[in-house]
Amino acid sequence: MNINTRIVLCSAVLAALMLPAAAQVSQRKENQQDRIANGAASGQLTAGETANLEKKESNLNQEEKLMRREDNGKLTGADRKVLNQQQNQLSKNIYQDKHNAAVQNTNPKSEVGKRAENQQDRIAQGVKSGQLTAGEASNLERKEAGINREVRNDRAANGGKLTPQERAQVNRQQNRVSNQIYNKKHNGRRQ
Repeated sequence: MNINTRIVLCSAVLAALMLPAAAQVSQRKENQQDRIANGAASGQLTAGETANLEKKESNLNQEEKLMRREDNGKLTGADRKVLNQQQNQLSKNIYQDKHNAAVQNTNPKSEVGKRAENQQDRIAQGVKSGQLTAGEASNLERKEAGINREVRNDRAANGGKLTPQERAQVNRQQNRVSNQIYNKKHNGRRQ
């Protein structure tokens, strides 16, 4: 490693150490959200896995709010330690879910598959941009997972295809979720 590389690395480490604790907690949450969003967008995370991770992130955010409320808007050293341990566990969960054999299984050639992929991308973009809170994303991902399960079951019952009635039903469900994605992304709440 040359001297310039060492200087850059030392500067980065010093900058991280000088960040206020609140900024470190906030940056860590943002990084976790980006990892979840990237996994959802790439298909490494299924809608169900994403919903589960977003629910855990939402619970962690609520716990942080409670800790801050109890200490006049500040986090104590003990609070930061607990949050860090929980973020470490969430980080492991994200890694495990992104690297398991389960992938978002849509048939992008079908209309239903294209819609499902598009909606996953919209949710992932909303998480990444901060337009969707972890709780909102969890709720939307849970609905997407339900539609995906229904499509999978209908296809299994019909030799791999959806009947016109089933396609119409799925389209109505996807329209409802699409409207909900739009409304949640534009409700003014930010991460």
